[in-house]
Amino acid sequence: MANLELKENTVQQRSLGQGGPSVSAIGLGCMGMSWAYGQAEQDDAASAALLAEAVESGVSFFDTADVYGLGANEELVGAALAPFADRITLATKAGLASPDRQAGSLVPDGRPEHLREAVDASLRRLGREVIDLYYLHRVDPAVPLEESWSTMAEFVRSGKVKAIGLSEVTVAQLDAAQAIHPVAAVQSEFSLWTRGPAGAGAPAVASAAGTPRDVGIGGLSAGAPGDVISWTAASGAAFVPFAPLGRGFLTGAFDAGTTFAEGDFRARNPRFAAEALAANQRIVDEVKAVAEQAGATPAQVAIAWVLAQGEHVVPIPGTKRSKYLQENIGAAALRLDAEQLDRLSNLPAPEGERY
Repeated sequence: MANLELKENTVQQRSLGQGGPSVSAIGLGCMGMSWAYGQAEQDDAASAALLAEAVESGVSFFDTADVYGLGANEELVGAALAPFADRITLATKAGLASPDRQAGSLVPDGRPEHLREAVDASLRRLGREVIDLYYLHRVDPAVPLEESWSTMAEFVRSGKVKAIGLSEVTVAQLDAAQAIHPVAAVQSEFSLWTRGPAGAGAPAVASAAGTPRDVGIGGLSAGAPGDVISWTAASGAAFVPFAPLGRGFLTGAFDAGTTFAEGDFRARNPRFAAEALAANQRIVDEVKAVAEQAGATPAQVAIAWVLAQGEHVVPIPGTKRSKYLQENIGAAALRLDAEQLDRLSNLPAPEGERY
């Protein structure tokens, strides 16, 4: 099977929202460099080298958050990308907190006072005078969205932030935010096996009880999101899918016998339980079949399908390895035909919830 390669160190460009900067069509999610996939896998020196390689390979959009490693990821990313500050767009997030650092649990915190403290802390850790794109990481059900979003808008007016966005929200929440201040970007999990943001046309998640259910961090759910992808297109906002490779599953790297390292959150993720992995192999088999036909890798097919959902879509697959970085970037050159796109769009619903 061929692996589409990056040519001439260039990556196709897409606009990060109406009037926003031009960024590489495929960005880089940095969370896994410091958090969620096992401490033994973390290597700050190697990650810093990968970040520099990404820039030199044409990647210009990078994503972090204040809770990734409880600030460690922002420090790593900020220092590694400092020499390239004029060549990149850097996004970070606030609105989640970890009241129990030992357990690593996260809860939404959209209080204005928390957000004001968070933006200043992120600026310090990133070593920047202004944040390019600042997301509300989750809507806090205990705080009216209008209060959180108005506070975020304050940061734009004060010059601390260039643009603001939201993560894992519904169309109704987007309408409420847009009435106060323009939404530059919306970040949500979206892939061949997580399609909630595509609206009514998305396949349901199969569960043991036979009812579709999708919950977020801490068991909180915003409900059915609606067609967020169409909303962003119509509103001049970018749609930024995280985990476009299904946390690695869609690459074909896992099977029912897979075990995860200590600290890897997939070990307690329902979709990665042995029975669910076995049931979900039918999804990977179809992705592999299309990849064989297209002369690409399964990862490239998964990313190319996401890119095909709209010119305003800018996925941010994460990796810590050069091989996978170059493989992911190469997906921008892959053009799936109508039959392949239709085949992928009609994959069965996955077994198991996201969290």
